[in-house]
Amino acid sequence: MKLVPLVEAKSLPRWRQPAFLLFLMAAAMPIAFSTWSALLNNFVKEAAGFSGVEIGWLHTVREIPGFLAIGVIVLLWVLREQVLALLALGLLGAATAVTAWFPTLGGILTITLLSSIGFHYFETVNQSLQLQWIDKKRAPQTIGWIVAIGSGASMVAYGLIVVTWKAFDLSYNLVYLASGGLTLAIAVFAAFAYPQFEAPDPQLKHFVLRKRYWLYYVMQFMAGARRQIFVVFAAFMMVERFGFEVHEVTALFLINYLVNMIAAPFMGHAVAKFGERAALVVEHGGLMLVFLAYGGLYWFGWGVVLAAALYVIDHLFFSLAFALKTYFQKIADPGDIAPTAAVAFTINHIAAVFLPAALGYLWVISPGAVFGLAAAMAGISLLLALLIPRHPEPGNETIFSRGLPLVAE
Repeated sequence: MKLVPLVEAKSLPRWRQPAFLLFLMAAAMPIAFSTWSALLNNFVKEAAGFSGVEIGWLHTVREIPGFLAIGVIVLLWVLREQVLALLALGLLGAATAVTAWFPTLGGILTITLLSSIGFHYFETVNQSLQLQWIDKKRAPQTIGWIVAIGSGASMVAYGLIVVTWKAFDLSYNLVYLASGGLTLAIAVFAAFAYPQFEAPDPQLKHFVLRKRYWLYYVMQFMAGARRQIFVVFAAFMMVERFGFEVHEVTALFLINYLVNMIAAPFMGHAVAKFGERAALVVEHGGLMLVFLAYGGLYWFGWGVVLAAALYVIDHLFFSLAFALKTYFQKIADPGDIAPTAAVAFTINHIAAVFLPAALGYLWVISPGAVFGLAAAMAGISLLLALLIPRHPEPGNETIFSRGLPLVAE
């Protein structure tokens, strides 16, 4: 496969340029993953009688590959990042396609592990490619558009499920096959249609852990712990407590991604204008309030309309998380991006390995307490966001580091 430096890639047709490949992959991933997510809670409940305990274990298994994302560094010894991204995307599609073939606890856990390897390794490398291929000055706006495209793809997938699920009496098997197969087809197309793009800064291919990135690492850990509660229990709550059916859960997701598709580009411009610190303070402050309100659904018996509204608002705040990416892009040595993306993904998933299973048992006792814990985590993240300087850069990674000498570690 021909190697094309990023500078020369500008002369290629627009649809074959690096940014367009990022847009294409941003659309392909949610086609499989969002469909899997939309059907998951109903599928596991109907097929294997899952309760909060089993759903907790499912998501613990799903997050193991995220914890092992540091293995990407080893794979980069033999594979280029672009190749690895497309292989992982193809694995996600293939595993999603056959999900309904294994309607038992063991089968669901196994196929979930495979699809999760594809998802997490793709996301690790994709984040690295974004930060290498996108100019720093345009990063917040461009990543905002990438988020919008991903939301748009999810919205299309959800819209089709809402419109066709009951009208055509669709089966889980057909929908999983169609969505996973399409993601796999896009990955194969991208592998043959695009040259190998070469960034100007060679990436280190060994473990990188630098002291001056400490705030980024800690915020990644907190983001991973907090997000697990949302991913695992927010949608499950809609099914378990409020009795949502497949088309109703999917309609909620559809509204969710429609809002995000519209809002994400504006969020990108806002991050560029006001800075990462302001964006992350808004994100974590908003999430703290939302999680407290989630707890109120159980503590005070608030209704389904509020629950649905909170779910959309919750996801909207989460979409601001790309500000953490651009914060790192501004403080990082260019050659650190790929290995640090792998390290950060592993840190992000430390809590994910044990938290879903542990909180599954707490969920059975007190669902409101689970969301109360998430609110506390969001509060800690808010305090951490205040440590980000207004203009982060190498040597000015936190509000404490201005004027200190820049050292490698």
